[in-house]
Amino acid sequence: MTAIAITPRGPFSLAASMRFLEGFTPAGYRDASDGRVLRLAFPADDGHSTVSAEVGQAQSSEGTVQANVTVHTGSPGKDRMGTESAESNGMSAVRAQLARILSLDVDGSGFPRLAEDDPVVAGLIAAYPGLRPVCFHSPYEAAAWAVIGHRVRMVQAAAIKARIAEHHGHRVAVAGQWLHSFPTPLVLRGLGRVPGLPETKVERLRLLADAALAGDLDAARLRAMPVEDALAHLRTLPGIGPFSAELILIRGAGHPDVFPCHERRLHASMVDAYGLGDPDASDAHRLAGIADHWAPYRSWVALLLRTRREAKAGPAARGRSVR
Repeated sequence: MTAIAITPRGPFSLAASMRFLEGFTPAGYRDASDGRVLRLAFPADDGHSTVSAEVGQAQSSEGTVQANVTVHTGSPGKDRMGTESAESNGMSAVRAQLARILSLDVDGSGFPRLAEDDPVVAGLIAAYPGLRPVCFHSPYEAAAWAVIGHRVRMVQAAAIKARIAEHHGHRVAVAGQWLHSFPTPLVLRGLGRVPGLPETKVERLRLLADAALAGDLDAARLRAMPVEDALAHLRTLPGIGPFSAELILIRGAGHPDVFPCHERRLHASMVDAYGLGDPDASDAHRLAGIADHWAPYRSWVALLLRTRREAKAGPAARGRSVR
């Protein structure tokens, strides 16, 4: 086990992140503590190991995030029994991945300034203090979710994803609780039949695993590319269309400054929040122009808008199709 410390640049609340995860269907997160410890288990970016992390936040002015991290290697079956876990020498890469998951790799010190000229953003920041996007563990896992959840209710897709993790991923103990990680690409590429999942989707998952191992879902690479180039690249992957490409770039790679042009529920939230009542109010190009004023945190504001809309709609809204 290795201790990692990350000091946020700008406002950040781990408690807000945990509350968000509890309502984020793909995460299937259920807190079994007093709300102060975030438990995570996920495939490492290296493609073959699994990370378990116990994350807390110091009650100080800096709010340093502290994590006890273990990197597990070996076959899922052996780690499932807790007999073969080892620490990796690539702990800096694990730290970077954990920071990306919590959006702590982004300097958020300028985010509150968006409230100065936009009352809508001011209200969102006040309603959700310290909330940053909590991302999928990797672009690879976001892509897998996009394939599993295509034209399926979110609760059903989440159940299928959880079964894949239980049957093919590592089972690890984190702060007294057992968690199942989603399988690594090396394991997923050999995936067989999955109850409730058509063979077409299973084959796409196998191909996405190959793409991840080939570096086509590398987070740093995707974020270094111009946004349109990154989205075009992602759309070349099996089963990934325009909506899914945005999901992978924003919520998988953790890009902080992308306006989702294909997320209709976000557009409806903007129309409501900004009082746009005319027939062309939901035009994506017009809404993107409004979102230009959110730069360089367009992804962050979009998340807050969706969070508020889903909070108003209640739990039933979180069970709908990912579309």
